[in-house]
Amino acid sequence: MRDLDGRFAFITGASRGVGRSAARKLASRGAIVAIGYRREREAAEEVARELETLGGGGVPIQLDVGDGEARDRAFDEVEAKLGGLDIYVANAAATAFKPLLDIKPHHVEKTFAITVSGFLFAVQRAAALMEKRGGGAIVAVSGYDCVRTLPRHGVLGAAKAAMEMLARQFAFELGPRGIRVNCVNFVYADTDSTRFYAGEGHDRMREDVKELTPLRSLATADDVADAISYLCSSGAGFVSGQTLMVDGAILLTAPAPQHLPPID
Repeated sequence: MRDLDGRFAFITGASRGVGRSAARKLASRGAIVAIGYRREREAAEEVARELETLGGGGVPIQLDVGDGEARDRAFDEVEAKLGGLDIYVANAAATAFKPLLDIKPHHVEKTFAITVSGFLFAVQRAAALMEKRGGGAIVAVSGYDCVRTLPRHGVLGAAKAAMEMLARQFAFELGPRGIRVNCVNFVYADTDSTRFYAGEGHDRMREDVKELTPLRSLATADDVADAISYLCSSGAGFVSGQTLMVDGAILLTAPAPQHLPPID
């Protein structure tokens, strides 16, 4: 399916994990993808080469979403190199995995700078570019921690909840401009960030989540990317202001997995 020929996408955190999978999905449908990365230039260049083989294309773009000047430079570069924007996927995130009683001001500032204010001001830039092309699609990658409590996820969960609310408000405000805004939320995907969070308990956590999930299986990064790809497609042309759960129905039935890192 080549329904994204001639379309331009920008994905943050696209050098690995869910972001990389989303870049592959969009490129396979013909899109040229700006591959947002913060540090891993070589990984972003590798993704760009991979996207060429899939029938689309890729351009590495360095940015720190939480840094206003860096963010503006990145969008300037996207405009200069691609000439426009049709799709924006806000996937980058960072936090300190600590109990709330141990959180310091700089932990909150960093987390919210990326997930809340970073999302807000990035969408402003993305929407301006999309409006010139008659509309577009924006997808925010959220997380299970904004709807269920998870150990050490208090600050990130609060930030993701705020991002989802911003996405709904943007859907309301940008709809008349032909821009759809949605979220994708997922429980577990086997990525570097998941392994970092779970640490030595990762394998037990995987089995815990699998057992608690009604489908008795686990989502992959590609499963999440499929949802992102759908929300960017014409097939979702009348879908806006929604959060699509990619959770195997675990949200309906399950408490938090028991083998996550404990709160000291």
